[in-house]
Parts: sequence; structure tokens; C-alpha cells
Amino acid sequence: MTTRTSLIGRLVAFSAARPWLVLLLGLALSLAALLYTSRHFAMTTDTAELISTDLEWRQREIAYDAAFPQQEDLIVAVIDGATPEIAESAAASLTAALREKPGLFRSVRRPDGGPFFDRNGLLLLPLEEVQATTEQLIRAQPFLGPLAADPSLRGVLGSLSTVLEGIARGQAGLHDIAPAATALATSFEAVLAGRPAFFSWRALISGTSPGPRETRRFVLVQPVMDYRALQPGTAGSAAIRDTARQLNLDPAHGVTLRLTGPVPLADEEFASLAEDAGLVTGAMVLALVGILWMAVRSIRFVLAILATTILGLIVTAGLGLLATGRFNLISVAFIPLFVGLGIDFSIQFSVRCLAERTVHPDLREALATAGRGVGRSLALAAAAIAAGFFAFLPTSYIGVAELGVIAGLGMGVAFLLSVTLLPAMLMLMRPRAGGRAEFGYAALAPVEHALHRYRRGVLLAAALAAVGSIALLPLVRFDFNPLHLRSPTVESMSTMADLMADPDRTPNTISILLPSPAEADALARRLEALPEVSRTVSLNSFIPARQEEKLALVQDAAMLIGPTLEAVQPAPPPTDAELVRSLSGTAAALRQAATGTGEDEAAARRLADALDRLAAGTPAQRAAASEAVIAPLRTLLGQTRALLSAGPVTRADLPPELVADWTARDGRVRLEAYPQGDPNDNAVLRRFSAAVQAVVPEAVGVPISIQAAGHSIVTAFLQAGVLSAAAVILLLALVLRRAHDVTLAMLPVLLSGLLTLATCAALDLPLNFANIIALPLLFGMGVAFNIYFVVAWRAGEHDLLQSSLTRAVVFSALTTATAFGALWLSNHPGTASMGRLLMISLGWELVVTLIFRPALLAEPPKRPATL
Repeated sequence: MTTRTSLIGRLVAFSAARPWLVLLLGLALSLAALLYTSRHFAMTTDTAELISTDLEWRQREIAYDAAFPQQEDLIVAVIDGATPEIAESAAASLTAALREKPGLFRSVRRPDGGPFFDRNGLLLLPLEEVQATTEQLIRAQPFLGPLAADPSLRGVLGSLSTVLEGIARGQAGLHDIAPAATALATSFEAVLAGRPAFFSWRALISGTSPGPRETRRFVLVQPVMDYRALQPGTAGSAAIRDTARQLNLDPAHGVTLRLTGPVPLADEEFASLAEDAGLVTGAMVLALVGILWMAVRSIRFVLAILATTILGLIVTAGLGLLATGRFNLISVAFIPLFVGLGIDFSIQFSVRCLAERTVHPDLREALATAGRGVGRSLALAAAAIAAGFFAFLPTSYIGVAELGVIAGLGMGVAFLLSVTLLPAMLMLMRPRAGGRAEFGYAALAPVEHALHRYRRGVLLAAALAAVGSIALLPLVRFDFNPLHLRSPTVESMSTMADLMADPDRTPNTISILLPSPAEADALARRLEALPEVSRTVSLNSFIPARQEEKLALVQDAAMLIGPTLEAVQPAPPPTDAELVRSLSGTAAALRQAATGTGEDEAAARRLADALDRLAAGTPAQRAAASEAVIAPLRTLLGQTRALLSAGPVTRADLPPELVADWTARDGRVRLEAYPQGDPNDNAVLRRFSAAVQAVVPEAVGVPISIQAAGHSIVTAFLQAGVLSAAAVILLLALVLRRAHDVTLAMLPVLLSGLLTLATCAALDLPLNFANIIALPLLFGMGVAFNIYFVVAWRAGEHDLLQSSLTRAVVFSALTTATAFGALWLSNHPGTASMGRLLMISLGWELVVTLIFRPALLAEPPKRPATL
């Protein structure tokens, strides 16, 4: 080790003696890395590429995606209408418009609409609902016939006048038209007040307020993706919104359009991260600069450290891109890892240099002496941390494996620059020598003496804390649901949460591919018998049950209503003058009929007042009133004509688009199972997945994949943890050559790790896909800090708590904690959880540094170190 020490010392001395040469070489290397990065930059945002395809569950998932390529990369356009008619019209017009843009969209389809569902959708409902719907239509026949003959506001008023004539003859009562009067008056009053007016004939006929099942429609859009962009589906989402605006599909026209699905969720994830980027970055920079200044009390040292870190980051990016060929969503975390650990090396060197200047006023001599003093521990720490990062290479978590490669290379870069470029820059900047006698913490002498005196008690307390932490480990949770890491305020996530609340529309379903429809039916019966399964759906689900009974009801309605809807030549639209006469005449008839004081009479007079105001209003107001009533009428008449033409449905009658959604190209059929209970609850999904896979191990779906991904990631971290611990222990054993000293170096790492996990358990802070990425940083810093102290202890240094080493370690931890604790400020739950875990862990690292480690190293080495 003496040779290596002197080599590092000579390297620092060389850099200090030829600072311009070293600086130019550093700048040239950084420029080359920057040019390489700019020319070869590649970034994949495809989350499917983060986990190895060699895993069995991933292979099943890939095979399923290949069988149904139209279900990949989807944008789900969720359309909520103020009325069922508006929702249907909006979905139909949006679908037609998007299909005219094949350059932007690979496919556009409606899973709940189109000619097939218009004609046969009623037959898919339970028999009771079919009977209720046909009876409602038959009761509405006296209105529907005249309205089909004159589909205008004049026709509506004419139908109303006909009923009023019946009331005058005693053949009907005002209660028969009170609901229509109230609904019409509400719409007309809105028009007169300049507000949007939404009238629903379906609600009027059914006599009930429509729910989301009636007022919500879906359009599934498969955009052309650009994976070179951070938001590869942005162009498709923007085109959908632009098209909707051109079609007036907005709240002013009774339509709310929201986009969700895999593509918007991924794209808005980046948008939500960028939303707080300014705040988080600003907090990081301020914390970094402020604490660096507190550590070294020299602006020139701070500038040299920051410049070294920035240039090192550029070089690491170039090397990482050269090694992996691209960055992914995980590997870009090398930036905080490099900054956190790279600055640690610079702080260690700088603080030691400042301490040496109290003995060696000459800057070059102080730099060389600092290199000889800390170079050995810096090299060992860099090698140990790099080994820890490279331990991720054999794991199945590709995203973190590539992060390990880049971060491992970065540790080598950070170390080399801290002993070459940093000394050179300090020589060029010529910082003044400090006037302090000791660049440490002399005030901590009583604390250190107390820790030495009560060493056994401190170590016993640490042992008890470790035992207590181990007892809490079973309570540590891993939240495998990635949706819980997304901002709940962005549109895609809030819409997804809305859909998840509906058990019939949740995306948390499980699919199984089977050789034949008969086998799908048999498996469906087995799955539906499970308490964890609410229902199943397959292609056969779109072939109505009890067709004969349902068709008989439809045919009876068609016999009564059909002739009045079909054998009719609609009258030409009325002129404005004709409409004024109709409005005034109907208003007079309403007042003549409303002679009492009841609610029905009040509704009639309210409508009469609205009609009189429309008659006295402007032509534009009358046109708006007509459109408010007639647009939904046209939709209703079209839907009624379609459903009255329903006939027997066989598999051959199913539309090809629907068949393709449920039948693979090789003939296998898809069976989809829905969970029983809250589909957004982890426990529900876990039981649901286990129950289905117990019957069908080859099943796939979101509940299975997110749990399998979580298991794969946790397994990868456990594997990497074992490999990195083994690599670090082996490296320490080769260098320190004493099991006792290796144990002293690793015990604090183990204790701080246990305390961190125990805190997560006690505060119910789960590990997740985001904050688990912080663990390599925490492990790296823990290993580095312990190496610094053990190497100094072996070299015979004493009173370590008061030394410049403790100062460097404390400020290194504080720099990382405050800089990356700024992530806690993010509104993004995943980012905030990473900042929270970093703060907790580094807090415990400081506690271990200031209390446990001094007691652990209180006894002097058993024999002189041969380093």
C-alpha cells in the first residue's frame, strides 16, 4: 500500500507543479466527452426495457403483447357528456375525425360504440333492463312519431300542444307533461341567460338521471410513438386535443375530454417531474454552495470543487454513453449519484489540504501532503463504491444494471479528478491560507472522551438498536404499485383513479390466452367461482344470452314504433316566423291548462314564461334553443332506429375489430378476469393475482406484472447487495489484511442501514420503485465514510472526532443530505419519497459517525499498520 500511497502523492504533486497542463488535459477530455455525448446521445423512455426479457413473466408478457399489438402504447380518451346523447355524439365525431389522420395514429377504435353496439348493444344487457327499455320506448311512441315527422323545435312544441289538447278534453293531466315542461324550461332559461343548455331525451323517457355508465364513452387511440423524445406520445395527445377543440368538444358544449392510459401516464410523469425542477434544482444548488462554503470557508475552494464536479459529470456521461449505448429512466440517476459521491472525494481532499496548510503554509506542499494523507483512503473508497455499483451487472434489473456501469465508471472519474484536476485548479486559483490552528472540531473533545470512557455502554446501546431494528424489518413494506408514485393531480392519473373506482372499467384485470372458445367458457366458470374474481369477459360475452326472449321484446317494440320512425318524410325546418308563432301558441295553451296552484301547474307556467321570452327574443336565441333540443333528438332517433333493427347475433356477426381484440392471430382466445373488491388496493390485487395464477399460472395482466416487477427489483437489489457486500469485504480484506479491521469498517454501514429500514417500518414509509434507487448512494457513502476512519485509525491517528476528517465527513453528508433532500420538496410522490429516504438515511449516518464510530474505534490498533 506504501507504493500506491506514494504514487497518489506524486500524482498530486505533479498536478500541482504543472497546473495548466493538467487543466488543459481535463478540459480536452471534457470537451471530447461532450462532443461524443452530443453526437451519440440516446435515451429510451420505454419502461418495458428496464427489466430483463429473460424472466419467465416478462416472456409471457411479451408473447401476449405480440398476440395483441393493438393494445400496446394506448391513449384512452375518456369522454364525459352532460347527457348520454352528447357523450355518444362526441365519441362518434372524435373517432371519425381521428381516423382521418393515419400519419399520427396507427389505430382508432371504440370499445363501447359503433354500428354493432348501436344495433345490438341493448341485447347485451340483462333481460330485465331490455324489458324496461322497450317499455319506455313504447310509452314514448306518441312523442317519437310526431318528432320523427318534424324533428324541429316546432315539432316538439306541436307534440306538446297535442297533449295539451288532450288535457283540455280531460284525456290527460298536467302531470303527464310536467317532467318535460321542467326539462324544457331549464334548457330554454339557460339559453336566454347565455349559458350552455343540455337537454336529454333519454333521461326524459327513462324518468331517471343518467349515471356515468350512460354519459361516459371511450375512444382507444394508438399513436405513432417517438421513443427518442422524453415524452414519446406528446404529438398524439396534442393532436387528439386539437381535434377535439376543432369539433367544439369542450365543457361549453357539454363535453369533458380527458386522456389517460399508458402513453399519457408516462408522458405526464415527465411533465410533473419537470414542474418542480426549478424549485428542486434551485434548492439543491443553494444547499450545495452554502454547505460547501461552510465546509471549506473559501470561495475559491468552492469554485474549484464545483468546477471539478461539473467536468467530471460531463466525462462520466460520455463514458457511460460509450459503455451502455443509451440512457434509460433509471440510469440517468447517475447524475445525483456522481454529484453526491464525487463531491465527497473533493471535500475530503480539500478539508485535508486546509488542515495541512496550518502546518505547511506553501500551497503546493500542502496539496502534496494532503494527497499522501488521504489519497490512499480515497482510492480505496472509490474502488469499494465502484465494486458495489458493478455488482448490479449480473441482475435482471437492466435499468439499474446500466446505472451501475455508469456510476461505477463515475467513481473512477471522480477519484482521478479529485487528485489531479482539483489540485491543479487550486494552484491556479491560489486560495489564501486559513488562520485556524486546527481545521477540525476541538470543541468535541469532551464528547469524544465521554464516548471513550463509556465505550461499552455506547456499543451495547448500538447492539440493542440493531436488534430492535432487525425486529422491525418484517414490517418494512414494498409498495409494488407504480401508480402510487405518480402525481394524483395530473389529468392522466386523476382520470385513471376515477376509472379504477369503477369495478367494471378498472384496468387492473388479468388476461389468459386459451386454445378455443369452449375452453375459455370452462375456465370462466372456474374463475367466477373464486371469491377474488367478480366476473370474466371473453369474446363470447358479446354474444347475447337469452336472445330469443330479448329479441321478442325488441320486435314487439319495433312493430309499434318502427312504422312511425321509418315510413316518414321529415318536414322541412320551420322559418323563424313560424317558430315564433309556435312558441307563442304553445305558451298560451300552457297557461290555459295551468289553472291550479300545484307543482304541475307551476312547471307549465314556468315553461310558458320561457316560451314567451324566446318568442320575444332574438333569432339567435331561438336557434340556440332549437339546437339544444333537436341535436339530442337526432341522436336519440338514430339510436332508436338502430336498436329496433336488432337481430340474432352469432360469432360470425361480431365485427372484425372486436374479434381482433379478443382473438389472437393464431386463433387463441382471450379471457379477462376482474377483481372482487377495491381494484386499487394492493392487498386486493395480491389476493386476486394469487388466486388466478393458482388456477392459470401463465396468466398475464397489470396486477401480475407490477407485483412480478416489484419482486424482480427487490430480488435484484438483494442480489446486488450480497454481491456488493462480498466485493467490498474482499477488497477491504486484501487491503487491510485483518478480519478485525474489516469488521470495524463494515459494522457502521450495517448499523446505519438497519436503522434506516427500521425507521421506514416505524413511520410506515414503504420502499418503492423510486426511492429504492437511493440505496446505492447510501451504501456508497456509508462504505466511503467508514474506510476514511478505519484507514486513519490504522495509520495511528487519534481523537478522530475532533479531526479534520470528521469535519469533512460531516459536511460531505450534509451536502448530500441537503442537496438531495431538496427532492422532498417535489410534488411528485416518487421523487419526494426518494428525498425523504435520503434524509433519513444520511441522518442516521451522521448519528453513527458522531456517536457509534468513535466508540468503536476507541481502542488503538493491535499492531502498527503496514500500509
